[in-house]
Amino acid sequence: MRADCARLAELDDTEFGVRLLAGTPTHETRDPALLRNWAATATEFGRELAASAPPAADVPHPARVVETTGGLDRLLLARYTSRPEPTVELFTDTIALGEHLVDVLGWRDRYPTGSLRAAALAHEHAHGLLHHDPRTRRALRDRLGHTALRLGRLRVPGHVAGADELAAHAYAGAVCGLGRSPLLLTAALMGAVQALGED
Repeated sequence: MRADCARLAELDDTEFGVRLLAGTPTHETRDPALLRNWAATATEFGRELAASAPPAADVPHPARVVETTGGLDRLLLARYTSRPEPTVELFTDTIALGEHLVDVLGWRDRYPTGSLRAAALAHEHAHGLLHHDPRTRRALRDRLGHTALRLGRLRVPGHVAGADELAAHAYAGAVCGLGRSPLLLTAALMGAVQALGED
């Protein structure tokens, strides 16, 4: 497992974004260069969003936070739901395993103690911003430049599945001052959970 995680750490953050997009339905046959462009654009957007709308800013639709377990079964650190009321579920079992994994791998310089919980909250806050603010959602869509439909001069911007996830990861990494994207730790956690399941 350590060797697998060391190989993951050699990948740059954009490559994690490309892999996430490539594994998203609708992107299976897309050009890797296009996926790389979208990954870089969504990541940059998330970092800029962190500078312009940090979690401490006035939140028009604050989410309540509920701590629970069961995240390991679903490979989730946290989950944002908007209905019936905005809620962030924090999966404490996954966060605890993540903190332990960071220690085992010697990644504390990248992910300080307590940063997983903070990053999970920031990540879900970014999803809330993208969900509740049409201007923010539209700005991401416009930056990505994907066209869903064109009729003469009329262009309908398209949604890029997975781009909001990349923006949220970049937002969380920037807000929490992490040394690497949370995507690296997410990939390492997935490997650890699968390895534990095989034992």
